[in-house]
Amino acid sequence: MLAYGAVVGDVFRALADPTRRALLDELQERDGQTLFELCTRLTVRHGVGSSRQAVSQHLEVLEQAGLVRTRREGRYKFHHLDTSPLRAIVRRWRTDPEEGPCGSP
Repeated sequence: MLAYGAVVGDVFRALADPTRRALLDELQERDGQTLFELCTRLTVRHGVGSSRQAVSQHLEVLEQAGLVRTRREGRYKFHHLDTSPLRAIVRRWRTDPEEGPCGSP
């Protein structure tokens, strides 16, 4: 089950870093960017001066957590946001507004 697996821990670990959150923000605003595009946007919009290697490592953490998918086209690698791990976490803790705590009326 997702809530007890390593996947949830990976998602929270991935979201704990501000640079990775900025990468997700950039992919949410404009999906399907290359590493070069993401590095440029991080520098210009967020003042993050990380090397391409550091950004690539951040993207790998996000990909391992299932928050980023990649697609190759020739020599280019495009990064895409995948929010399904976040939706799974929300579903786990969402309660019906008519119910009280722990499902009681």
